[in-house]
Amino acid sequence: MKRYVSIDIGGTAIKYGVLDGNGELVCRKEMRTESYKGGMSILAKAVGIVERYCETEAVDGICISTAGMVDTNKGEIFHAAPLIPRYAGIKFKETMENRFHIPCEVENDVNCAGLAEAVSGASKGSTSSLMLTVGTGIGGCAIIDGKVFRGFSNSACEVGYMHMAGSDFQTLGAASILSRKVAEWKNEPTEKWNGYRIFNDALKGDILCIRAIDEMTDVLGQGIANICYVLNPEVVVLGGGIMSQEEYLKGRVEKAVEKYLIPSIASRTRIAFAKHRNNAGMLGAFYHFMQRQSLQ
Repeated sequence: MKRYVSIDIGGTAIKYGVLDGNGELVCRKEMRTESYKGGMSILAKAVGIVERYCETEAVDGICISTAGMVDTNKGEIFHAAPLIPRYAGIKFKETMENRFHIPCEVENDVNCAGLAEAVSGASKGSTSSLMLTVGTGIGGCAIIDGKVFRGFSNSACEVGYMHMAGSDFQTLGAASILSRKVAEWKNEPTEKWNGYRIFNDALKGDILCIRAIDEMTDVLGQGIANICYVLNPEVVVLGGGIMSQEEYLKGRVEKAVEKYLIPSIASRTRIAFAKHRNNAGMLGAFYHFMQRQSLQ
């Protein structure tokens, strides 16, 4: 059975492991990204991961999911947020293939998550889907006929930057807004509040926590509706750590989307929650690798 090393590079953690030819995870590990050290440090970590696996078994391919905007043909980063300094210009594909002489493919992490859900997750079987990852910011991915829609310059679905109410989608609707709002309203330090505590207290009836969640879901509903007017997806999949609160959020998000989307579209747009969660990046990177290699 063939073996593929898959690496999912996020701002906080690098998740990595080995998948077999059927896309089943054989092993999975994690390390800190230490993003403050910059792009070359992350590249060195990725090379080290592949190097260790190559010492013990034959590796048939390297699959990389990463934060930042990715040129999938070159397999390199062409734009990245300040969270990872000096990340733009990092050449993952060229470095890996020159070093190990095995194929490497690279894709944006949200695109990988969307692809994972479309192939074997919450949007499996759909002809068109929208994936939103809601965390510190908001990332987007459109899947059409089983393939990522990347746009002319590999920048499609950067929905977090979408202008809304004098700000932007991710500033108003990302999970990080919850802690800031609740702390401000209660006149307490932000570090005393996190998503887990806010949802826990909301379930106990805390009015301010409920209000913060409702305001966030209203923004999400408006943003999702705006994107749906353009893309008209069959399924909208919601991912990111906060979306583990599916039971609490599902009805609220659906109601918010219905508020901003005309009934003829809303009634035919399904809201779903991500299935693969923490493994989505690694799995999506594998699917992307297989798609790319089949074209060569």
